[in-house]
Order: sequence, then structure tokens, then C-alpha cells
Amino acid sequence: MKANTVTALNMALEQEMKRDGNVVILGEDVGRDGGVFRVTEGLLEKFPGRVIDTPLAELAIVGVGIGMAAYGLRPVAEVQFDGFVQPAMDQIVNHMARVRNRTRGRYTVPMVLRFPYGGGIKALEHHSDSPETFFVHTPGLKVVIPSGPYDAKGLLASAIRSPDPVIFMEPKRIYRAVKEDVPEEDYTVPIGEAKVAREGADITLIAYGSMVRECIKAAEVSNHSIEIIDLRTLSPLDFATIEKSVKKTGRAVIVHEAPRTLGMGAEISALIHERLLLSLKAPVKRVAGFDIIMPLPQMEDYNLPNAERIGAAVKECMEF
Repeated sequence: MKANTVTALNMALEQEMKRDGNVVILGEDVGRDGGVFRVTEGLLEKFPGRVIDTPLAELAIVGVGIGMAAYGLRPVAEVQFDGFVQPAMDQIVNHMARVRNRTRGRYTVPMVLRFPYGGGIKALEHHSDSPETFFVHTPGLKVVIPSGPYDAKGLLASAIRSPDPVIFMEPKRIYRAVKEDVPEEDYTVPIGEAKVAREGADITLIAYGSMVRECIKAAEVSNHSIEIIDLRTLSPLDFATIEKSVKKTGRAVIVHEAPRTLGMGAEISALIHERLLLSLKAPVKRVAGFDIIMPLPQMEDYNLPNAERIGAAVKECMEF
């Protein structure tokens, strides 16, 4: 069926709740209201007692989820927006990510923390951040970001089945902007495997989330043969797919909307230069958000990478 990302995520949650009676959902307004973006709509009626509306207390949501997971359940906790994750960082960093290590494997936290992130919808302050680097930098966490409906359903199913905690970040600007064929039957997309979203020979674009779409737009109007890598998972990072592509093209541009300094682009660029220097025909370029707080709506578009900025980076790299 044709589905947008909201519908695909809802399908994944229903699929996993039917498959495993230990899967529960908790968060602010996830029950009767179906979540702020309606991702959990209808699930309370289908699974009474397993979809739990919580107080406005992110620290408590994650803490309760950790306890549920250690007890043997598989909680899927929702935080309403990216900027509201910070109050829960104590539980995420000091407990959720460390329980397996702390108990030498006696206890695990098979838990998913999902939340919408990023700009592009002209939201208020604290509603358009890209905090993925916080979680990638935290040992013990998997970090997953889909770029479209098909991957969203398959990756969320894999995240729920994971024996360890997963941070599942959903680019809100593509919640309803993109439709794809999404199978109604059970399927998964493996965590830790990037995909080649577009084949090319001249230069590699590396992106994730909504920036994959911007890379495709740039490639469609370029005179060069552009290969696009959709990372899908930031931790663990599938560097093997990046390596294969960069060895073929000899050039790379990394794109993300998070601030440039210490972003994923910096880490991937370092890895490419450390391991593939002799394969490069030009230095790696980064196209990212600026090192500023996301501007309020009228200026938001100036901060977000777009096809024009990506195209300019491709031109610089090709002309080096």
C-alpha cells in the first residue's frame, strides 16, 4: 500500500504489538490523542492497557521505560519533540545506555526511545533541533534515523526487537511529505546497514533523514554522476558501504542539518581521511547547519542545507 511515514510507523507499532505481547507504548498523549503527530493513533483501542498516557515528565517516561525493559517488557517510549529530550538525558546516558555493562549482561534494556526531530516545518524554539550527536557519542546506544516510509516501518520493527536500547529519531518534515510502497506484511530493515539510494560514478553524497531527499534533488539537476548513501543507522555506523562508494568515486560530500562542529560529518570525514586518503581525488566537503540555535520560522530555511548548497559543494569538490 502507499503510505507516508506516520502511517508506516503506526503499521510497525501495530505489527510488533500483535507479534509480541510484551511490547508496550508510553508517552505524553500517545493514547487517546494518538500522539502529537498521530503516530500512535488507534492503538489504544486495539491494545487496551498497553498504550499508556504519561505526565509531562520526560525523565520519568524514560526512567519508567528502563524499569519496564529490565523487568522483561519491550517499551516504546515517545518524547514529543527533539528539544524535550534533554530533561531525560540523566536516565538515557547514565542508566539506559549502561545497564548491560553495569550488570555484566545480567540485565538488558530492550527499549526504544522515539521522537520527531529536525527543522523544515517552521516550528517553535525547542521543536526543531538535531541532537543525534549526543546519542552517537554515548556508548551503549544504537541510533537510527529513517529517510522514508518503507525504511521507517522496517527499522522501527528491528529497533523494537533489538536486545539493547535504540534511539529512534524521526525527521518530522517528511512525516507526511513522502509516500512509498509499504508492505502490509511483517518485514524488517537491519540496523547497522546503510543503503545506496542512488548509483553514481563521479562523487559520493552521504546523508541521513530528510537530507537524503535534498541530496536526491541536487543529483537530479547535476551534470555529474552522483552516488547517494543513506546511512539509516548512525550508531553502529556502516563504514563498509561508505568505503566501497568512496573508493569508486574518489570524492565525498557529507550532508546533515545538525550544527557543523563535531557533527556526524566531522566523524565520517575523519574516518575517510584516515582510511581512504590514497583513494581521494579531493578533500571531503561538509554541508551542514550553521553553529547556531535553529532560527525561528522566518530564517529557518537559511540554516537548513538544501539542494543549492549541496550542488555548490559538489561543484567545489569536482573542480578541486
